[in-house]
Amino acid sequence: MIEKEELVDRIEKTELEKIPGDKDVWEKHIYLEDDKVLIVGYEEEVSFNQDPEEETVKDYYWYWELRDSKTWTVIFEDHDKIFSFCESEMGAFSDQERIEDVVGNIDEAEVCSWSKKDLIDDISEDIANKILEWLSRSKKDE
Repeated sequence: MIEKEELVDRIEKTELEKIPGDKDVWEKHIYLEDDKVLIVGYEEEVSFNQDPEEETVKDYYWYWELRDSKTWTVIFEDHDKIFSFCESEMGAFSDQERIEDVVGNIDEAEVCSWSKKDLIDDISEDIANKILEWLSRSKKDE
């Protein structure tokens, strides 16, 4: 079975890819031994804006799944929305520094006060612990 340090490293370093479709969904696909694939991603849950000229706040949540890499059958999944984050945009400006140039010095933590975990590095160990637990349970079931 994969070691925790290696799994954390792969979770952090595998590139996110935009999933085709209307929703704002990004995923990493990490192929593991025994024909399993770990999917780590985030999805837009809610978007708030009053006026297109004003700030838009998007709320995202992280999720992860363990699937059979051949059949794509879900073995385990966590879509509990425990780890969420948000981003703000101002008109066409989405880069934080550009927003500050337009509206003044703002702190995204104030705008996104419910944000708990922003970067994958913040939650990679939590994900790895859960995946290792799932892999252990999966081995026992075989």
